[in-house]
Amino acid sequence: MAIVINGDDLTTPVLQPGWTVVDDGFGLNTSTTVFKCDTTFDVDAFAVKGDPHPDPTYSYLKLDKWKVSWDSLDIATLTIDYVGIDTAINSGVRTNPNTSSANGLTTENITTHPNFFTTIAGTSYAQSPLGPLVEIKSINDFVEIVTGVLPDGTNITAKYNMKQSYVGANGACFESEEGGRFIGFVDPAYPNFYGKTNYLATTTTYSGVIYSTELTDVQALLALLNSATASNSWGVFDLLPAWAPIGAGSGTGNVNLLSQVNVESFGSLYKIMYEIRYSKVGWDPLVYTNI
Repeated sequence: MAIVINGDDLTTPVLQPGWTVVDDGFGLNTSTTVFKCDTTFDVDAFAVKGDPHPDPTYSYLKLDKWKVSWDSLDIATLTIDYVGIDTAINSGVRTNPNTSSANGLTTENITTHPNFFTTIAGTSYAQSPLGPLVEIKSINDFVEIVTGVLPDGTNITAKYNMKQSYVGANGACFESEEGGRFIGFVDPAYPNFYGKTNYLATTTTYSGVIYSTELTDVQALLALLNSATASNSWGVFDLLPAWAPIGAGSGTGNVNLLSQVNVESFGSLYKIMYEIRYSKVGWDPLVYTNI
């Protein structure tokens, strides 16, 4: 039996009722629309990336991707996804940051502990009572001493390491009396430190995402990579939530460092994913840019 066509011939896609708009709570809006059209319709010419939403109220939403299903009776179902920034949020230029934190413990070398050269290893170092513990790197560090004579008159000699080592608090051993290279905790009288090389340090990182319509936002954030701030902002970019600790550290430098910025396209937007590392001591301005 031949197909009997009634109503719209669907040579132009017809928007179906029930299309949706979703707000993620940070200013990103997405919409899914469904069109019906004839299977001969040129979908590629109709669904062009970056085209505006069919409803004028949501024209700020731009086409991101689409899919088509080939149905019975020569009808095709075209599903289109749109994405954009709510114009009530930051004038529609960028979303508010969506940030989460991860907190835990990680293994670090004991010499990086902020108290290492104070209460852990001490501040002064005396000659080690355990003898020389520094590796010999030159023949000049040896001395030969005659320790006896064989019956045939041959001298018995021994070689001694003349390089000393120095010990501070808790059996912390160094290669010089000024400190120098740390050899290790060498005194078993301090079992909590003896042989230890690492400790568990607290670590806090923030991961977040913002969306922007502006290429200049991407370039500005990339330029701010490896910079530390005492507030929740890097320039015009508020990247940290109100509950995040801010300020200067107990040492020198600001506590929050922008450590990663990744970018990808999302519709006509730029999706900017970032990571921030927190340091209680602060990020030293001699090493990191502080703003």
